[in-house]
Amino acid sequence: MPEFSELSVLIVDPSPGMRGNLHNMLSQSSIVKIDYALGAGTAIRQLAKKAYDIVLCEYDLDGGGANGQDGQQLLEDLRHHRLIAPDTIFIMLTSEGTDTKVIGAAELTPTDYVLKPFTVETLMARIGRAVDRRNALLPVHRRIAEGSLREALRLCLAGLDRQPRYATEFARLQAETHAALDEWPEAEMVYHTVLALRPATGWAQLGIASCQFAQQRYDDARIVLERLIGLYPRFMSAYDLLARTYQALGQDIQAKKVLEDAVVISPHMVRRLRHLGELAFATDDVGVAERAFRAVVGKARYSEFRSPEDHVNLVRTLVRKGDAAQAGHVIRDLERSLRAGPEVETCRALAAALVLDLAGSETGAAAELERAAAAARDAQNLTSQLRIGLVNACLQHRLDDTASTLVLDMLNDGARGITAEQAVDVFEKAGRHDLAISIGQRATQQAQDALSETAARLGQGEHRAAVLAITAAVRRTPRNVPVLLAAVQTILRQLDELGWEAPLAEQAAQLMARLRKLDPAHGALEHLAQQYSATQRKYGIAAAA
Repeated sequence: MPEFSELSVLIVDPSPGMRGNLHNMLSQSSIVKIDYALGAGTAIRQLAKKAYDIVLCEYDLDGGGANGQDGQQLLEDLRHHRLIAPDTIFIMLTSEGTDTKVIGAAELTPTDYVLKPFTVETLMARIGRAVDRRNALLPVHRRIAEGSLREALRLCLAGLDRQPRYATEFARLQAETHAALDEWPEAEMVYHTVLALRPATGWAQLGIASCQFAQQRYDDARIVLERLIGLYPRFMSAYDLLARTYQALGQDIQAKKVLEDAVVISPHMVRRLRHLGELAFATDDVGVAERAFRAVVGKARYSEFRSPEDHVNLVRTLVRKGDAAQAGHVIRDLERSLRAGPEVETCRALAAALVLDLAGSETGAAAELERAAAAARDAQNLTSQLRIGLVNACLQHRLDDTASTLVLDMLNDGARGITAEQAVDVFEKAGRHDLAISIGQRATQQAQDALSETAARLGQGEHRAAVLAITAAVRRTPRNVPVLLAAVQTILRQLDELGWEAPLAEQAAQLMARLRKLDPAHGALEHLAQQYSATQRKYGIAAAA
C-alpha cells in the first residue's frame, strides 16, 4: 500500500457534514494535508495557487439545484485550462450510478469515481490504487511536462518491461507522446499493439481513429468510430471525433446529427453543446442552434472561465431568427452578468452591431463594429473564430482598413494568432482578392524581416533573441521552407554553443520533420541531422532509439 502521509488533498464539497466525514476518513490513513473548497469557484482559485496530489470532488456541488457548477463542469474547466497536472488524482463522489451525470463524469476521465455511501476502506482502497498507478507513471509525466518527449518515450518502453502491471498505461502514454511529436503512424502502431492484446479496449480504438484523422484518412476514421459507438454507445469522446470527421468529409448535417445524439446521452458538456450550436447555425437549423447556445450560456454562467463569446453566438442565432427583442435581452444579460473589460466590450459591440443590422441601421452597426475592433486590440482571450467573424462583419460594412488591421493583429499574435495562409484565406473567402494579395505581401515581408533580424542577432552573439525572432516567423509561416531551415539552423547553433536544452532540441527535431515532409529532397536535411547528432554527442545525450 502506498505511503499516504505526504499526500495533499483538496476536498470540494458544499456540505459541512460530508467535508467532516471525508476529513476523518483521510485522517485515519495519516493524511493530514487537507484543504477545503465549498464550490467550483473556490476550488479553481485554490488550484490556481497551489497544486494538490488528490482532489476529492462532490458531483452535486449545489446540492442538486440549478445554480452553480457541478463537478463535471469543474473538471472540464480544470482540464481545459490545465489547472491540474495530468498526474493529479481526481476522484468524483456521486450518488448517481446510472444516469447521464455519471456518464458525463466518466467521459471527462476522472481518475476514479466513487458511489455513495462508501466506507473508509472503500475510499482508501481507491486512493491507494490511484497513488500506486500515479507513482509508476510519474517519471514519464515529468519528462513530458519538461518537454523531453524522446526521454518520455524511452521511459515508456522501460516501463512496459519493468512494470507489466501498468503496461497498458505506459502504452497509452507512449502513443500520446508519439502523437505530440506528430508521429502519427508510430502512435497508430502502438494502439494496434494494444488492441492485439486487448481487442475490446475502447480508448485504443479511439486512438487509432485520432491518428487516422490526423493523417486525413477520414473514411478510415469514420468506419472505426461508427464501429466503436456501436460497441460502446456511451463512449462520448467517440461522438465528438466522429462529428469532426463528418465535418472534414463535408457532411455537416450528419455531423450535427451525431452531436445531437451525444447531447441526448450526456447533456452537460459545455464544449460539445457549443460545437452543436455552431454546426446547427452553419446548417441553418436555427432551432437547434438556439437551444444549444442557450444551454451553453446557462451552464457556463457559474464558471470562472465564462466567455462572452457564448452570448454573441446566441445573439447571432436570434438575429438570424429575426428575434431582435430576445437578442437585446441577451446583450443586456451580457452587460449585467460579466465583468467589464476589452473582451466583454468587443463581444457587446459586435452583438449590438448584429442587432442594428437587423433593424436596418447600417450607420449604427458600423459605429459599433469600430468600437468592437478598437476593444479587440486590447483583448487577450478572444478566439480567432470570433475575430474572423468581426473581420467579416467589417468587410460587409466596407470597413476595409479596420478589417486589415484586425487580420494583421491576428497574424502577429504570438499566443492566439493565425498563419499567413489563414490570413490570406480570410479575405479570399470574403471575395476580397485585393486584400488577400496585400496581406500575403505583408506576410512575405515579415518573413524576410525575421530572417534579417535573426542573422543580425546571431552576428551579435544574441542566440536566444535570434531563436525567438525566427520561431515567431515559423508560427506565422509554418510552411515557409527558408524560414523553417533558418529556424532549425538557429536552434542547433544555440544548442551547440550554449548547451543542450531538451525542449528546444525537441522543437528542432519537430521542425526538421516538418521540413522533411515539405521538401524531402532538400539538400540541407542530411547536414542538419548530422549536426543534431553531433551536438547530442558533444553533451553526452543518448540518441533516441
